[in-house]
Amino acid sequence: MKKFKEIFMNPIFVKLFFANFTSQMGSVIGITAFTFYLLDRFSNQPAYASITEMMYSLPTLAVFFLVGVLADRMDRQKIAFNCDMISSFLSIVLIGAIYIGWMPLIFAVLFLRSAISKFFFPAESGILQGVLSKDDYATSAGLNQMVSSLFMLFGGALGILAYRFTGVYGAIIIDALSFIVSGLLMRACKISEEVRLPNGIHKWRDLNIAFVMKDFKTGALYILKNKLLRSLIVGFFIFGIVNGGFSVMPIFILKYKLAPQTYEEYSVVLGVIFGSGILIGSVLSSIIIQKMRFHQGIIIGLLITGSFVVLSGYSSNLPMFFILIFISALTLPLVNISLGGWMPSIVDKKYMGRVQGWISPLMMFSQTITLAFISASFQKFLTIEGLYCIVGGGLILAAIYYMMVLPKLSKQEIKIVKHSSTV
Repeated sequence: MKKFKEIFMNPIFVKLFFANFTSQMGSVIGITAFTFYLLDRFSNQPAYASITEMMYSLPTLAVFFLVGVLADRMDRQKIAFNCDMISSFLSIVLIGAIYIGWMPLIFAVLFLRSAISKFFFPAESGILQGVLSKDDYATSAGLNQMVSSLFMLFGGALGILAYRFTGVYGAIIIDALSFIVSGLLMRACKISEEVRLPNGIHKWRDLNIAFVMKDFKTGALYILKNKLLRSLIVGFFIFGIVNGGFSVMPIFILKYKLAPQTYEEYSVVLGVIFGSGILIGSVLSSIIIQKMRFHQGIIIGLLITGSFVVLSGYSSNLPMFFILIFISALTLPLVNISLGGWMPSIVDKKYMGRVQGWISPLMMFSQTITLAFISASFQKFLTIEGLYCIVGGGLILAAIYYMMVLPKLSKQEIKIVKHSSTV
């Protein structure tokens, strides 16, 4: 608790924390409401739910070579602020697209809004790394995990309530307002130029295609030369598969196996149970990680979570499913907090944007492939049980990989290798 009090003494972190909070709140409400809108209107076409999730992941592959370069070369604070404002505007445009009712236009707006949002996280990560000390990285990761768990706990319920009482339009308006609040909080931060512009001042005209591609390649070489960083990033490909499955399979197992007539009500219960597990696990993991090494937390968390995800797919009734999901959620924060605390400490501040610029497309590439596979195969030859085996097995596979490579690398003294060339 002492660590939490200390980190909240940092006024910049407080604003960034609540900017992240408000942004997530609106996004969760908007996405949840829109998903239920699709399931209600197109109940015989579950592929639409998967395609919607693809519209949130696929844009990464279109802008991945730009996001990291911009976060390292341009003003990180301005990038984050503009992302929020543009996302708010596109949320309003989405309302018009839904009113027209033409699905290609709806998916196009979702694609564009998601593409803009991809520039936010690398910029915010770079700012956080610059305003916090290394001792605070794990604490910050724990707090962010708690925020995510709160939205898992209440986000689904809030989304359904917003959908039922204000309709899909009202929920998306809440989404738009949240982006505005997040942007204003981001703009209110007084951040030093060294943190905002770690590589000096650059003009937009400097960022021609040759410059961007060269910078993007430099980021790749930085990752390849750091064995520990390279090993961590390889596992993110598997995490993308897991994210793709998790984005749709809880609703699918309720609607098509355990509670076909009451899946909406039980999805709220599931959100509360899963969110409670994540929240409790976040508190416990924040304490546990202070007493073990990061790689141990990652491996243990992945093994336990993956095993119980597989088991939950074979549940024959709701109580058993809820118990197994709760246990899997309880250990998942150990992985996220370990990674969140470890990554900033081994990445040079000048390269954080480009490192994040490689992680996101790697995850989103595998996530998009997974969602495309689910859209084409679910209820044709892929069963609910098979879907849960793929996701849980992916977590176990990642644990085995990390078990083979991380213990040896973590024993070595990790030094950040800085390029001697002009950046």
